[in-house]
Amino acid sequence: MKTLKLLSLTLLFILGACSTVRVDADYDNNVDFSQFKTYAYQKSGIDKAEISDLDKKRILRAIDTQMQAKGYTKSETPDLLVNIFTKERERVDVNQYSAGWGYGWGWGWNPYMWGGRNYVTTSTEGTLYIDLIDAKKKELIWQGKGSGYLEQSREKKEERINEFVSKILAQFPPEKKQ
Repeated sequence: MKTLKLLSLTLLFILGACSTVRVDADYDNNVDFSQFKTYAYQKSGIDKAEISDLDKKRILRAIDTQMQAKGYTKSETPDLLVNIFTKERERVDVNQYSAGWGYGWGWGWNPYMWGGRNYVTTSTEGTLYIDLIDAKKKELIWQGKGSGYLEQSREKKEERINEFVSKILAQFPPEKKQ
């Protein structure tokens, strides 16, 4: 029985750790995205992002990698300005687990037998927004958003940031509607 409890808890934590990045994008339908070939960062906006300078560098490197893979080049006179901002929140999950035999409950689930246990886990969920702005008109034309659990260990942080950015920018440029 203890093995079953341990297996269930292990599976619960593994599934929680494997949570993916949820992404969405919004854009101006009237914009011809094929006209844009170059980009630069909007420094004033990047400076306002409330994350460490090291994480900013990681995000900007990941954006560079993705944009260059799509054929865009950095320029002093860009077609697009790239801006980022972030949100973060602490998530607390409380799970109750009981096992035993009881009337009407069936085998394995009875809060009155053998006591119950509460398992509390905390995690940090973050949201990264990537804005693309028409540099000439100074108008937002595309916004991508990715949400998911953040990694705290330095070793996994860069991998997770790359996952966020690649999934967000996979939606850019938007496909033309036929």
